[in-house]
Amino acid sequence: MADFLAPVLDSPFLPLLIFLARVCDVTLGTLRIIFVSKGRKNLAPIVAFFEVLIWIIVISELLSHANNLFSYVCYAGGYATGSYVGIYVEERIAMGIQLVQVYTKKSGDGLVRLLNQENFGATVIQGEGVNGAVSIVQTVVNRKNMSRVKTIINDFDPDVFYVMTDTKTVQRGIFPIIGPKRFGTQRERPGK
Repeated sequence: MADFLAPVLDSPFLPLLIFLARVCDVTLGTLRIIFVSKGRKNLAPIVAFFEVLIWIIVISELLSHANNLFSYVCYAGGYATGSYVGIYVEERIAMGIQLVQVYTKKSGDGLVRLLNQENFGATVIQGEGVNGAVSIVQTVVNRKNMSRVKTIINDFDPDVFYVMTDTKTVQRGIFPIIGPKRFGTQRERPGK
């Protein structure tokens, strides 16, 4: 099929090529699944196209020439590495929104004020836990901002308990715009 690849396919670099192609293919597959789960219907088909293109052109051609055990080990290693790389890339792009629910014995009003100072909308609810009264603070956060929110929460109460849940859709709310500040304050944008 791809005669221009013949010198490469018959070279000692074949196992390395199998490994690298499999890393690319599986990384794209992992990202495609994540995009589908996040409802990114415009990105998922594009990633799927390149994932299958690599599979058809590169992987099938390489596997038809793979005739040693090391090539098969590289194939399996590329699959495992591609899964890891896909998850790593997804964490770096931090796509999506999370609902953070914080349970603290301290007054939740203080945490709400700290979050509001950083332009994160937050709501406090009073509740009753096993060990008595608790404040439940809820905030919806872009994943890109999660490290900042975790720092605020942990600085407020080192013994805090919190839960983060992926959220597909939000309507209205206060979310800081990621990017440069204007006129000394960070801009806010309403939720979708």
